[in-house]
Formats: sequence, C-alpha cells, structure tokens
Amino acid sequence: MNRLSRVGAIISVLLLSGLPQAYASEIDRTVIPISNGKFEGKIGKTFETSKQDYPQPIQAPKGAPNVVVILLDDFGFGHPSTFGGPIPTPSIDELANQGLKFNRFHTTAICSPTRAALLTGRNHHQVASGTITELSTGYPGYHSVWPDETATVAEILKSNGYNTAAWGKWHNTPDWETSPIGPFDHWPTGLGFEYFYGFQGGETSQWEPQLFRNTTPVEPPKKPEEGYHLTEDLVDDAINWIGQQESIDSDKPFFMYFATGATHAPLHAPQEWNDKFKGKFDQGWDKVREETLARQKSLGVVPQNTKLTKRPKEIKAWDSLSANEKKLFSRHQEVFAGFAAHTDYHVGRLLDAISQLPDADNTMIIFIAGDNGPSAEGSATGTLNNMMTQNGIADTVEGQLEKIDELGGPLHENHFPVGWAWAGSSPFQWMKRVPSHFGGTRNGLVISWPNYIKEHGGLRSQFHHVIDIVPTILDAAHIPEPKIVNGVEQTPIAGVSMLYSLNDKNAEGKRKTQYFETGGHRAIYNDGWVAASFHGVPWDLSGSAGFGNDKWELYNIEEDFSEAVDLSNKYPDKLNKLISIFDQEAEKYNVYPLDDRFVERASNPERPSVTKGKSKFTYLPGTSRVPEGSAPPVYGRSHTITATFNMPKDGAEGVLVAVGGGSAGYSLYIEDNKPVYVMNFFNEDHYYLKSKEPLPAGEVTLTLDYIQQGEAPNGGQATLLVNGKKIATGKIDKVPPVRYSATETLDIGKDLGSTVSRSYYDKAPFAFTGQLHKVEYVLK
Repeated sequence: MNRLSRVGAIISVLLLSGLPQAYASEIDRTVIPISNGKFEGKIGKTFETSKQDYPQPIQAPKGAPNVVVILLDDFGFGHPSTFGGPIPTPSIDELANQGLKFNRFHTTAICSPTRAALLTGRNHHQVASGTITELSTGYPGYHSVWPDETATVAEILKSNGYNTAAWGKWHNTPDWETSPIGPFDHWPTGLGFEYFYGFQGGETSQWEPQLFRNTTPVEPPKKPEEGYHLTEDLVDDAINWIGQQESIDSDKPFFMYFATGATHAPLHAPQEWNDKFKGKFDQGWDKVREETLARQKSLGVVPQNTKLTKRPKEIKAWDSLSANEKKLFSRHQEVFAGFAAHTDYHVGRLLDAISQLPDADNTMIIFIAGDNGPSAEGSATGTLNNMMTQNGIADTVEGQLEKIDELGGPLHENHFPVGWAWAGSSPFQWMKRVPSHFGGTRNGLVISWPNYIKEHGGLRSQFHHVIDIVPTILDAAHIPEPKIVNGVEQTPIAGVSMLYSLNDKNAEGKRKTQYFETGGHRAIYNDGWVAASFHGVPWDLSGSAGFGNDKWELYNIEEDFSEAVDLSNKYPDKLNKLISIFDQEAEKYNVYPLDDRFVERASNPERPSVTKGKSKFTYLPGTSRVPEGSAPPVYGRSHTITATFNMPKDGAEGVLVAVGGGSAGYSLYIEDNKPVYVMNFFNEDHYYLKSKEPLPAGEVTLTLDYIQQGEAPNGGQATLLVNGKKIATGKIDKVPPVRYSATETLDIGKDLGSTVSRSYYDKAPFAFTGQLHKVEYVLK
C-alpha cells in the first residue's frame, strides 16, 4: 500500500468512527493556494527517455461532504412553524425532522454584518462590516471593504477541491464597487465563489429584480404577468447548477450558498399565496404572540417556564386600533405570511432536488431561518413603499387602504407595521436592528447530515453564533483553518465548531462569550448571563440619541430563556463585570466608535465614490445598470440634464435617461414625439412635465433644468427646453431626499428593472428609437 492509499484508509476509518477531526497529510492545506507538488517525472533529451508527471488537481479530503447553506432574510424566531410560529413551513419542518433544530443560535441583528460573519467565521467588525454597506464609515470596523486577512469559506473550500456557487442576495460589496465596471474583488466571484446568480444590495423587487450572472448584468427571463418571481428563478437556476455539477463530476463535493431575497421587504408573492391566509391574523399581534408561545412550549423548542416578554410602550395594543387599522394591518401580515409560505415551498423544491442526489446522505445542509429578526422598517403603520420609510417619510393608513387589494403585487414596495415584526420575534423583546435583545439576534437553525447525525428531529440548546458556521463546515470536511491565503496571513477564526453537539445533546457548550453590536445597541453573553443596552426604537431612522444616558439590563438566560426578567438592580456587580467584558471584546474586535445614525450615514461625504467631487457627468449610449451610489447625486439639489439626439422625420419614442424605478426616481423620455419628464415621489405622486408641441426632426438638444427650493423632501421648479427654447415649466412639489431604491439603476436610452413611470410599463424597457448621442448632467 502506497502512502496516499494509507492516508485514504486512515481517513475512512475516521469517518466510519463518527469522530471528525482536522485532516492532516503530506498536503499542506494551511497555505492557500495549495501547492500541487514538485515535478517528479523525468526529462530526457527526447520523449522516449522522459517520463510525464502532471500537476494533479487538488482533491477534497476523502469523504468530505457537500455543504449547502440556506439563509432566509428578515425572518424571526417566532415566524416558522418549525419553531412554533403561525406560518406553515413544511419544507423546513421536514428538514428538521431529518436532522436537528437549534434554539439558541444567534445572528448580528442586521444583514450585511450577519453575512460577513457567516462566510468568514469572524465577528462582523473584524470584516469591516459593523453595519450595512450603504452606511459605511471610515473606521476599521465599518468601512465595508472586505479585508484580505479574512478569507471566505468559499475561498477555502474552492482551494481544497470543492466547486462553489452563490445565489440570491449579496449585500457585502462596498456601495461604490457595485457598478458594472467593478472592481470585482469584493463580488462573490472575487471572494471564492466560482458562480453567482443574484442581486447586489439590501433588497430588490421580487417581480422585477436587477440581476447579475457572475459580474454581468442580466434581465429576468419573464415579466411578472408571465409568472416571473425571483425566488422561483433562483431555485430553478440552483437546481440546474447542481444537475450539471453532479453530471460532470459527481465525486467532487460542492458548496452552495443560497440566500433568498425573501422575506425582506418588499413583501412580494403571488396573490393566491397571500389569500391562503385571509382572516388568519385578525386576532392581532398581541394574541398571535400568546398563541406562538403556546405552540413553542408544546413543541418543546422553548422551556416550559418561558415567559412572554411585554409589549413595548412604543407599539400600540391591537385592541386600541381603529377598524381601518386592523383591516389594513391584518392584510399586511397575510401578505407576509404568503411570501414566507411561497418561499418555503420553492426552497423545498431545492431541498427535494438535493435529496435525489447519489450522495444526498453525505450532504450537510445548514438552514438559517433569518439573518436577523423581523424588520421594523415598515414603521408603525406599515407602508406601500419601504424606500419611503427608509428616507424618513411616514405612510398613512388612509392612503394604504385605497391600495389594499394590490399589496404583494408589482405595483408597490409594501412592508408590514412594526407590531407584526414584534410578533414574529416571539417570545423575545424587539426585532431587527436591535442586537441588545434576542428579538434581533436569535434565529432558528436546522442542520441535516444523514451520514453523520444519528438523531432525527432532535433539539440542541448550546449557545452559538453565526461565526460558528465556518469552523463547523471545515471540521466536517476535515479541512484545517488556513494560516495564509493568497500570500496574506489570516486573522484567526473567532468561531468554534458546533460539530461536537450534533451527536451529543448534553454536551457542554463551547461558546462561552459573545458580544453583539450594531447601531449603538449592545449586548454581551458570558457563561449563561447577558448584559444588554437598548438604544432606541429601530424604526426611527434619523438623528442620534447620543450615548450618555444608556441603561444596561441583566439577564440570566439559563433560567430566563426569553430575557423577561431584568436582574440589573439585584446583581449590580455581575452587571458591571459583564459591561467590562463587553468593553474588552469591543476593543479587541474593532467595535468602536459607536454610531447610532442611519439616514445621515447614507450620504456620508467621506465615502469613496466615482461621483465624489464631480459636478459634471457625460453618459454615452449603451450605459446601463449604474447603481445609485455611482450615479449623479441630484437628491434635493439644483441640476440640469441635457440629452442630445437625432429625431427621425417619422418620429421616435423611448427613454433618454432613467434613474430609479417603481419605488421612486425620475425619467426623461419621448412619447408621441413629445418630450416628458417625470419625478416619481415614492409612487405616491408622479410629477409630470410635458411638452404640447412635437419635437422637430433632425438634431435636438433637450434640457431639463431643475431648481431646488428649500430642503428635500420639499421640491422645486422644473423647466424643459428644446434647442434652448423653453417649452414647458412646472412645480415638483416633493423629491426623495436620500435614495430612490436599493437596487434600481441609472440607464441611458432605456429604463431597466421596474419603470419609473407606469405610463410606458407595457413598452418596457422602452428603448429610445432615435439616435442618442449623449446625456450630460451639471450639478449646481
């Protein structure tokens, strides 16, 4: 038996013994890329006297499993039926029955940070991801530029013989690097994924998403009315990839990262799914929380002595609401439930496809039911337009009721009110963006791995965090933590493997300490105790509360599962000790400086940008899919837009320039041979400026001159000029102050994604049929 055969035999014994451990052989897997050895053939004068020796591909350790990580978005511990929630999730239920549920697993309370921690095994501030990319600031824990010292698990697995691919939401590229010209170092394909199909940014329309395949912009294959939905599309593409992977080389393991846009706002699902839940939430959020806790106790996913935490004074009691509020708010939750159930069904198709693989039993599936708690970004009333509330502008109940039958469809960017976010966090306090309490950080986790896990349908209660996923994967694959990746010495992984718990429910937990922080909210876990500092309601997205009056609470979570009983007055010394530990962890992991601002950070003038310091821009035909962060910042600012083009004798139509989409934005276009400008103010108002006269044939210079009057969202005066002659003027009452959308773009000569104006939706992308020369901006 040669040396490689002996190594293979040893690994086989280890696998059969059910005791995974770090794999070591003559291959040094601690340095990536892995050397494939020196030439051991023979070179003579001719081929007759020579002997070949090919560099062989690096193979994964024998028996290394396929790994599938599935991540839902903005989904709370109290949402899925798997963990006692009111929304049936049979696909997650079935996976849990095949594997294990974890009821003390934690995220960071917000999306970009959770994803950075999930994919690196480091705390989010170590990956410069202390907040979402759009709110980055110029400090080591917050600048959003993924450090070379924190390689992703995809990079590690790819270098160790895996195929790697990612689908869905990618919210970890710096905002100024998301344009079609890159740079692409911090895109999925620059961070270890060989294939990517999904979208950049925090959210996108599920009906009309802005998609990329690898780094190339692509458009959805169908329109909403033709049956398109993003979740279905992502699942179809992932199933096709698996089929090709298994067909070409079924012996090569794969790593799949499948991160849905669901259930993040906008809450979009086919109406038949939403209607399944009619009347199911008429009892209101207070009662739903009581019902959820009762189910959780019945299922055994929480201890029998778990208390239901109190409703915050900032959230109204359901019984105090008007009839109209109850009607609207119930429908919002019905639509969310339809969205979640629809997601579960289609992710179930992916799980079914995986179950049919020849090596299905050696496939480790890690299903994280939420990257944080439920979102409160819909404000107290809910909204037809999530981007509007993120700009700090509230919606009205009356305005929403007029459109209640359209909720969930492509006309709106709807999101539910905060009361339902609170209910989805049952039995905990608070929700997304509040890492001080478990409503923001505790998410249901399911792990299935038939070849290894002996118990089916079991529960694990060791305290763990999202940073523990990477070491668990490496442990399962017998791959050591790399010391050097692409010549860069690596920051040690902060997570610990959870593998010890898979076949021992009584094993002592290995995570003894974990800090939490985003947006100024803080908490520290240490040996069964939690100190927590709440820092303001998460739906207040403007201003700063300051840090001088912060209060800390204390919980013994071994006895108080839901953090219902504050012990800070009873054990002040214990509290002070934990606060000291938080400070030590914060210093160690780049948490400082604390910053609780939201809207103000979105327009940070210090952030890198291709538009920074510029007041003049020229765009040529064919330019498209330029993200807002790389487009001229005209928000609340006087400016001109000038398009020069040739108008054929028989006329022309189409978009000259469009920025944004159905959520908000503006468009300059030609319709019936007449120029039109429209400002879409969060789909509440569309301000049109139209010429009464058709354009002349030949060379045309069309200018939109806008004068801002006051501070946005106050608007200003707009004028259209053709060849220097004023042809139309009018008042734009309101303009978006900060952002039009999360993923919509600037497009020259067409309007991609959702259209700024519904007037040309049926002709989308409504490409200009004349000869466009250029579009110029001047910011005043």
